[in-house]
Amino acid sequence: MREVQQQPGSLRAGVAQVDITPKAGVQLAGDIGRRRPARLVSDPLYAKALVFECNGCKLCFVGLDLTVITRQYSALIRQAATENFGFEPEAVMIHPTQTHSAPSLGYFMLDEDFPALPPQYDWIRGGDESYNSFAVEGIVQAIRLANEALQPVQIGVGSGIEGRVAFNRRAVKRDGSVGMPGRRWENPLGPTWIRYLEGPIDPELGVMCVRTESLRMVAMLVNYTCHPVHLLPKPIVSADWPGALADQLRKAYGQDCVAVVLNGACGNINPWPPYNSDYVEDHRRMGRVLAATAGKVIETLPFQDEAILDWKTKHVKIPLRQVDPQDLDKAEKLLAQYPQPVWTDEQCTRVDSDWMRAAEVLSVHLCQQREGALDYEIQVFRVGDTAFVGLPGEPFVEGGLRIKLASPTYPTYIVHMTTHYVGYIPTKEAFDRGGHEVATSYWAKLVPEALDIVVEAAIDLLHEVFRT
Repeated sequence: MREVQQQPGSLRAGVAQVDITPKAGVQLAGDIGRRRPARLVSDPLYAKALVFECNGCKLCFVGLDLTVITRQYSALIRQAATENFGFEPEAVMIHPTQTHSAPSLGYFMLDEDFPALPPQYDWIRGGDESYNSFAVEGIVQAIRLANEALQPVQIGVGSGIEGRVAFNRRAVKRDGSVGMPGRRWENPLGPTWIRYLEGPIDPELGVMCVRTESLRMVAMLVNYTCHPVHLLPKPIVSADWPGALADQLRKAYGQDCVAVVLNGACGNINPWPPYNSDYVEDHRRMGRVLAATAGKVIETLPFQDEAILDWKTKHVKIPLRQVDPQDLDKAEKLLAQYPQPVWTDEQCTRVDSDWMRAAEVLSVHLCQQREGALDYEIQVFRVGDTAFVGLPGEPFVEGGLRIKLASPTYPTYIVHMTTHYVGYIPTKEAFDRGGHEVATSYWAKLVPEALDIVVEAAIDLLHEVFRT
């Protein structure tokens, strides 16, 4: 087993970003059964890499303005980083921000054993094969450029609170079930069906600044928790609020300053105010608000040029849920009758919801029968006294908060969607109320105990890295 490091030393860092904006026609992910080819660009997409080195230890944060990355493509990127730049594979944390206005890297909506679809309908699986090699090439290039740019640096770390732009999206109705508040309300008085919101948010805005001895800011790691869904379902390419935040920070601290935005445990967090029927969608406004809060944090930061640098991973097995026999029987009968997608329009751009639901249920069953349990990789990166916890999938915010409260170090930042997509990881209590995040589907296929398993393993790993 790899031993963790404990000796502080002088830090070096390098950062780079490479444009990975797709061409016209590439399928944008983040929707279910809807053809959404890219038509316009609101703002570019980037692959960003930030490399730290100290005492022979080297680690790399990779931030992607993408919706999802699958295990296949994480492995390719890690292999390239290992063979070409000397990284240990698990010392590379790959994080798509989950903007819903970008492509994915790999298929994530249907199981690999689901019957083949006609090539022109492969987008139903959630990916676009024409984009993948271009994106991987850009990501590897970003790592290379960051690795080549290593130089002595100082770091400053701090946190602020920003609770005005993110909201728990599971609203409890009068009957005890949940619904997801949207952006427009039919009732002129607003969403009167909401009794209360099921859970909290995480309002912490974490900032790690990386500067040279000449006080030039070269990089930032910024951590906040909220789904990037402002432009969904428009066919417009956008990095959403993470891109807008990075753009604002670059304007404030210099064109050479690359901000790598790390999204937190936002499985049940949206930017849509649940009680404001006059809300106007604006991802750039959210970026400005967060950048202003970050600016107040940055003004007060003390900097240091020595730190302990380390990383460690843990793999846990999380059982995949058994599909209800009646649901499986219903799905198999529908798919036997309609083996090809059923459409709601003549242009074949929208899949019938019953057909898509059946395909999702069968996908969970196929995955469960093949694997039984999911190999789930947890990463902990240590930079000084700061911990970054990488968690695949979309854990509910309650899980991220539990990890933070139990962590042996402060600050501790949660980074979701790392390494590979596994779907939502709700609280056990959420299953009693139902809702989008718990209904059996390929984006909700883990057992109700999954979040507890993840939280406990992450806390154990933090204690290993920080030797407490």
